[in-house]
Amino acid sequence: MTFVPLGFKRTNPEAATAFASKHAVMMAQRRSVRTFSRDPVPESVILDCVRAACTAPSGANCQPWHFVVVSDAAKKRDIRIAAEAEERAFYERRASQEWLEALAPLGTDAEKPFLEVAPYLIAIFQERFAQDEAGAKSKNYYAPESVGIATGILIGALHQAGLACLTHTPSPMGFLQNALGRPVNERPFLLLVVGYPAEDAEVPDITRKPFDQVVTRI
Repeated sequence: MTFVPLGFKRTNPEAATAFASKHAVMMAQRRSVRTFSRDPVPESVILDCVRAACTAPSGANCQPWHFVVVSDAAKKRDIRIAAEAEERAFYERRASQEWLEALAPLGTDAEKPFLEVAPYLIAIFQERFAQDEAGAKSKNYYAPESVGIATGILIGALHQAGLACLTHTPSPMGFLQNALGRPVNERPFLLLVVGYPAEDAEVPDITRKPFDQVVTRI
């Protein structure tokens, strides 16, 4: 293993404080959106946000993620049909009454029109193990944690780029593997719906937990 200089440039405390405060306020404005505009989004913006996600730390630098950026209308339609089939099974048979009651205030149901309306879907896959061209397998370490960190960076980047997104997790998500032609060593992790919010978009009137309730300083 070859090592190279870090090239880290320290930010002065005043600039760091100003940035951190501004960033916290901006991220506090992030909300999950279910009503999207059909207005187009430059593909370069999406790809650069994914590029940022690919800088995430990962166990043993395995980088066990794959991002599929979907803008094709027919493919989005296929994904919607398959996702709604799973969602209907969830709401009608799989979900416990307790789970349904927890979802009720959010107004969600099995209909997912946003999967077609939003200009982009980003399917995120977790590579369960690496496999070279000869078929030799190798272990990926801390794969779920690594992909989760990358997804968080992606969501933050999309928000800072002025876009809205929704984390969509129909269960099971195996249909994504088939619809997008991904190999067997990958597992669907999350589907991000991305675009501009509709002009009349509304979000549930909910609050986040108090900061002191979720943070302990020692």
